[in-house]
Amino acid sequence: MRITSFPITTLRDAPSEAEIISHKLLLQGGYIRRVGSGIYAYMPLMLKVIEKISSIIDKELIKIGCSKLLLPQLHPCELWKKSGRWEGYTAGEGIMFNLKDRQERAYGLAPTHEEVITNIASEIINSYKQLPLCYYQIQTKFRDEIRPRFGLMRGREFIMKDGYSFHDSENDLKNFYKKMEKSYENIFKNCGLETIGVDADSGAIGGAASKEFMVTAYSGEDSILFTKSGSYAANLEKAVSFPKENKPLINFDQELIKTPNQKTIEDICKCNNLDSTQIVKVILYLGEFEDKSKLPIAACVRGDQFVNEIKIFNLLNEIYDSNLINLSIIENNSSIKENLLDPPIGYLGPDISDEIINQNSTWEKRWMRIVDYSASKLESFISGANQVNFHKYFKSWKSLDNTFITSDIRNAQEGDFISFDKKETLIEKKGIEIGHIFQLGQKYSEKLNAKFSNSNGGLENLWMGCYGIGVTRLAQAAIEQNHDKDGICWPIQIAPFNVVLIPTNFKDSIQRNLSEEIYIEFQKNNIDVLLDDRDERAGVKFKDADLIGIPFRIIIGRDAINNEVELVSRSKKSNIKVSMNNILELFINESKLMYN
Repeated sequence: MRITSFPITTLRDAPSEAEIISHKLLLQGGYIRRVGSGIYAYMPLMLKVIEKISSIIDKELIKIGCSKLLLPQLHPCELWKKSGRWEGYTAGEGIMFNLKDRQERAYGLAPTHEEVITNIASEIINSYKQLPLCYYQIQTKFRDEIRPRFGLMRGREFIMKDGYSFHDSENDLKNFYKKMEKSYENIFKNCGLETIGVDADSGAIGGAASKEFMVTAYSGEDSILFTKSGSYAANLEKAVSFPKENKPLINFDQELIKTPNQKTIEDICKCNNLDSTQIVKVILYLGEFEDKSKLPIAACVRGDQFVNEIKIFNLLNEIYDSNLINLSIIENNSSIKENLLDPPIGYLGPDISDEIINQNSTWEKRWMRIVDYSASKLESFISGANQVNFHKYFKSWKSLDNTFITSDIRNAQEGDFISFDKKETLIEKKGIEIGHIFQLGQKYSEKLNAKFSNSNGGLENLWMGCYGIGVTRLAQAAIEQNHDKDGICWPIQIAPFNVVLIPTNFKDSIQRNLSEEIYIEFQKNNIDVLLDDRDERAGVKFKDADLIGIPFRIIIGRDAINNEVELVSRSKKSNIKVSMNNILELFINESKLMYN
């Protein structure tokens, strides 16, 4: 390809909207153009990257027997109502764009395709003899993000690969899940990325097990915790661990402690010579369920720990038949405080009384009290006295009359141990999620009546798996992992071009003719080559080549008269002068090193 017929529109400075380096470089390099908030056009350079990533995905998924299709982006609301997800995805801060047609029928723009593919499977799969099956697609998805940011990382429109597998047993699903996990590892490796696979929460998609694939990056929105040996890795929502030992509370002689304006753990410790591990903090939540009922919750954790709301969410879904759809913290300025008799936020204790609930409350469920394992193990502790400006000394949990559910509801932290032997501790890094795989089980097949006839002639619900890769997100994450002060350093596997030919003076007939010879020879050998045939200064061409991140450049300069050119590696910053007759062989050898 010639630059004169493949316009490259680089910018000197990144637009002010760009918050992270990868977003800046995509805009500066002319890869994307902003059309609206969270909406971008993929320019020719970007589309080449997307196509290369998609090709790698296709190759690996075909190896394990997946079939490619294309599903509609416009979904009738009836399918989503059958699965029970329509309200959660469209009401309030739901992420699904939804609209009505001229006949007032409701539709949604697809953020994901479980409902549609399950409905199709219910029509085409009849017998266990047709299983297993796996379909996948690569197409545009939509999410009505409240705050689109970071370019392609959190956009309203994005390209995603999503796949769905169907099985006759849980065991077959688990076996295929392992195959897909290995396939994902190959995909990311073949894209030139370093990733970490972490145990994850299944979230709104649901299912028994799931795993995220993360690119570690300073700009990542997710926290991941892992051991140096690689024996354990999980995201913050899912990670479990053992916190450091608490400092015993010995010979505390006050039962009621005056703590004026001491609402934070830091204030209480500083003013009363206490350690944060000696304190139990109580946080109030309100859970809202699918059946419209509400449940007030008191969550108790050790003072040095933080509540993991996802774990509370999952715990409540295990206990109650009706699914929890929202969990809100009750604070001083919270509108949901109207059903409470002015709880002393900041001074709450684990012996909080039922009487704090207004008797005229519309909340159907009574209090639930949950205590984290780290707090439940304290022999004695300090906590709120349920009156403003006072805390209290508790001799033990046994002294409390209230019934508590003990569970893991805390965030794991860096430095925590992962086992009783305390041999390994957790390391925390920020990560960008680029892939996620799920064992869905029978959640969707049950609700959408997708059944098959088993070997005994009986009808069973299909077992399902779900497998996603954010294609445009992966492309941007690759830049977060591969850049320098001059621009992008694409892995050669997904670079828009493998090499750029730069004649320093294209008007010079010797340079021009030698450039054309190399260009034609590289094309004949199926090398993705770009010829910078612009009438521009050499410095401008070099700067653009660095910015857009093509892995190699071949400089045709004054030595062209001697039939010599220079091969430059973008990432290694190495320069090799070579005869034109040997440039193809040298390039192939050098690029192979990058692929490996």
